Amino acid sequence: MATGNFIWNVGRKYFAAGVIGLAISDRYASLMAVRGCSMAPTFNPYEPKSSGSVLDDYVLVEKLCLNRYEFVRGDVVVFRSPSNYKEKNVKRITALPGDSVRLPSFDTVRIPAGHCWVEGDNSACSLDSRSFGPIPLGLICGRITHVVWPPQRMGKVDSGVSEDRLPFTS
Repeated sequence: MATGNFIWNVGRKYFAAGVIGLAISDRYASLMAVRGCSMAPTFNPYEPKSSGSVLDDYVLVEKLCLNRYEFVRGDVVVFRSPSNYKEKNVKRITALPGDSVRLPSFDTVRIPAGHCWVEGDNSACSLDSRSFGPIPLGLICGRITHVVWPPQRMGKVDSGVSEDRLPFTS
């Protein structure tokens, strides 16, 4: 009988910890691996063909920004792919609703309300808004604030946008 009580108590504590952990990762913050080279050198600067290795950067994804969809140019965000909802992408916001973006083809795109323009830091290796257009803010899952692994790269993520990628207003 004592063994059954012990198992019940341990199981109850682990269940409670799991529910609390799930609530925190769903509402406030979570950790995720960043794979691929589209955000190099911000993430994975040393491994262009990363595939689940120890060299992947692990980041802190803050989700409180989703309460009011308050983003600024330069925020690095995690969002669901517009073409495959099961896939999550990491890119930098370079334009917000009302901004205009000039494409390499010299066309101009105006960002509609409720959307943003995202680009990878490594444009040669990035599938981003230059390919699929502005993304709805509703697809954003969170903002990346810190690199937490590997230890030598631990720190806050820079939220700057280079001058050549800034939108213009018409």
